[in-house]
Amino acid sequence: MRVTGRETPSAPRSALADTVLERLTATYAAAADTERAAPMRAYMKDMAPFLGLPTPVRRSLSRTVLRDTPRPDEADCTAVALRCWALPQREYHYFAVDYLRRHVRHCSSGFLPVARHLITTVPWWDTVDPLAAHVVGPLVAADPTLTADMDAWIDADDLWLVRAALLHQLRYKERTDVERLFRYCLRQAGHGDFFVRKAVGWCLREYGSTDPEAVRAFLAREGGRFAPLSVREALKNIEG
Repeated sequence: MRVTGRETPSAPRSALADTVLERLTATYAAAADTERAAPMRAYMKDMAPFLGLPTPVRRSLSRTVLRDTPRPDEADCTAVALRCWALPQREYHYFAVDYLRRHVRHCSSGFLPVARHLITTVPWWDTVDPLAAHVVGPLVAADPTLTADMDAWIDADDLWLVRAALLHQLRYKERTDVERLFRYCLRQAGHGDFFVRKAVGWCLREYGSTDPEAVRAFLAREGGRFAPLSVREALKNIEG
């Protein structure tokens, strides 16, 4: 069975997840700030409720939650992520993203369906982007057979999977599969959604910090196929 199946993954049993979630919900709830929560929700276009925890506060609380907890395995990561995602407030999702960024090296290619679920459930750029660059990207780098899944995502109907496919190489630098990067950008050059057009420019700009001449040459050859937003983003740091 392919690892990109659409079945909703289920959280495995995990004593570590039990401990983390018990501490997490108690600690975050005790620090909730309703006055901050409303503008935070508005900034994120009402896509989820918030507890009102600014990032520095939230990460400090997270360190308290995780103090003296053992290193997780893949089942623990799966359980923590899925159980956090089942909670409504966005800060729990942020906790899961940070946890996975830290521990993705302990996960196999079999974790990709979980990442897919997180990307497509309550999706917005604030979770999709770090999941793409810091979870999906390392999974694909560790198991190149997963490029076949990225080839499927780039043609998906779900714009967030498309964005994730574009961004998964964002931190690869010299390891970037340049042919695949440029091919993905061309596949979605005419996409109608802002978030995809922005991602096209972003991934080109990021690779441009490694090989600006390659990006300039690509856009000189193909730039007429892209939205002006994508071209502006791509050239933002490499013009001249």
